[in-house]
Amino acid sequence: MSAATDDLMDFDDVIENFDPVMGMEVHVELGTETKMFCGCPTTFGGDPNAQVCPSCLALPGALPVANATAIESAVKIGLALNCSIRESSVFARKNYFYPDQPKNYQISQYDEPIAYDGHLDVVLNDGTTWRVEIERAHMEEDTGKSLHIGGSTGRIHGASHSLLDYNRAGVPLVEIVTRPIEGAGERAPEVARAYVTALRDLLKSLNVSDVRMDQGSMRCDANLSLMRKDAAEFGTRTETKNVNSLRSVETAVRFEMQRQGAVLTAGGEVIQETRHFQEADGTTSAGRRKETAEDYRYFPEPDLPPVVADPAWVESIRATLPELPWIRRARIQEDWGVSDEVMRDLVNVGAVDLIIETAEAGVSASAARSWWVSFLAQQANTRGVELAELSITPTQVAEVIGLVEEGKLTNKLAQQVVTAVLDGEGEPAQIVADRGLEVVRDDSALQKAVDDALAANPDIADKIRGGKVQAAGKIVGDVMKATRGQADPARVKELVLAACGAQ
Repeated sequence: MSAATDDLMDFDDVIENFDPVMGMEVHVELGTETKMFCGCPTTFGGDPNAQVCPSCLALPGALPVANATAIESAVKIGLALNCSIRESSVFARKNYFYPDQPKNYQISQYDEPIAYDGHLDVVLNDGTTWRVEIERAHMEEDTGKSLHIGGSTGRIHGASHSLLDYNRAGVPLVEIVTRPIEGAGERAPEVARAYVTALRDLLKSLNVSDVRMDQGSMRCDANLSLMRKDAAEFGTRTETKNVNSLRSVETAVRFEMQRQGAVLTAGGEVIQETRHFQEADGTTSAGRRKETAEDYRYFPEPDLPPVVADPAWVESIRATLPELPWIRRARIQEDWGVSDEVMRDLVNVGAVDLIIETAEAGVSASAARSWWVSFLAQQANTRGVELAELSITPTQVAEVIGLVEEGKLTNKLAQQVVTAVLDGEGEPAQIVADRGLEVVRDDSALQKAVDDALAANPDIADKIRGGKVQAAGKIVGDVMKATRGQADPARVKELVLAACGAQ
């Protein structure tokens, strides 16, 4: 049955009859210059199959060599997640039919991961804290990418043929796996989103990944099952694969709760399977039957020695960890002088780090905050993306704010510039030059526009001359239209009043 024809149970009825149990698996592409087991570059967006070598193509005789920087990044992640670091961890072969992995197996870690037994405390919308227990964080390599040609869904079903790009094959990954998240009830979708949000912020602060969910460098697999209120065992789980935005994580969990609730209430059985999330309508659709660990036939990778993490080395890495996001936010909140509620709202929309980076680029925090939580938040909502996924950097926002503060742009002109940056038209200064958007400062040109507007509105001019200064707003508005918004409204008003002898 396709996602479009799935019956859904009312969410409140799901909560009344079932307890949701979640498990989150987050794959993070590490920001190393080279791949996990060879020296090929990891640059995103390169020409297909241009970043490959005998090792990542699994040609006979080619052997893997572990990436030292990737191992150090994995230790950083484990420490930041309050995990224990295993002194000696091993790589394993995970055997599975990978059409986009030349080896036809994946080098991963199984029973001896590098980091284990941790936790991450996340803050929910109302300020309460929820602790998510971390089972493990292990190293592995990414697969390649398949492009299915033909058909209507972009998936292999219905395609006439497929193209394979192995550039991504072998890119270093750390997979972070939670223990079952129980007891969240109606807040399960919110907890899922809050966890992935907090994890993304943490990883970004560690500078181990760019965590671009839209580009696949951070991907979430959301496992969900429903357990009847009187049951003692978990229900059968599904795994919604590769959810690529924070909003979608919450939507996918909620949809699966309603879908599974309808299946179970109708007397059916939930199938243990992978599911595909459909961004267009927020549904999930069936993928393949989900294997168990035994199906993967794990065994130690014979070509790689154990990874030895000397305790002294681990402690030296711990000493280099940056100020963690929640500590930084507490300090920033005090510096900004904002309430807990305001700070929580900024966190919930993902604006805090963006505001900080914008302010660090040389503008006031209040101006940065105003732009990110008003106009840019509106743009994100209109474009259906998270705030951090907008195609504009804090440095670019700071440049626009600087032009406003210098009097070179009005707020309305600045909004045009920001919109153009978001649409991919280039850098702010170039857009201003190309469009001729800079504020008109020639008083002679402004005076002519003022005179023309007064001449066209003699009744308004008489009111201003009679002392009704507020009537000048109509003339100012006409001048702004005539100058395409490029005049300084305050200067225009001065000229209007002077022309009418009302100063």
